[in-house]
Amino acid sequence: MPNQINIKNKKAAFEFFLLEKFTAGMQITGTEIKSLREGKANLTDAYCLFVGDELFIKNMHIAEYSFGSHYNHEPKRDRKLLLNKRELRKILTKTKEKGLTIIPTLLFINEKGLAKLEIAIAKGKKLYDKRETLKDKDTKREIDRGKAE
Repeated sequence: MPNQINIKNKKAAFEFFLLEKFTAGMQITGTEIKSLREGKANLTDAYCLFVGDELFIKNMHIAEYSFGSHYNHEPKRDRKLLLNKRELRKILTKTKEKGLTIIPTLLFINEKGLAKLEIAIAKGKKLYDKRETLKDKDTKREIDRGKAE
């Protein structure tokens, strides 16, 4: 595939401390993968949660496929994430701790053409942590400008 699809959740790194990352497959339909290959997805408000022993992603928007007929998918439906049992158990025990959650950080299509989702166990940042992140970003930008001149 010449054009690589990487859809990032830009708010994730700003709003959360990303502690541990996992790569999961997704159970999706035919029109969803076609829409993903066009790059029409949004991870901004998405989050993951356990229903029984299974992990689902909620509120992830995949736009309807433009050439789809009445078989088109629902844009914000819940999608099952595919991980092995050991990883699921590890994620479940970590999220039982107070203040930890599971958020999607990156949606990509691998070399085999399968849609994969990178999820992270995260802890929410406080307001002063966000200010610190912005300050670090500004100083890095100034240093990079200084090197370019």
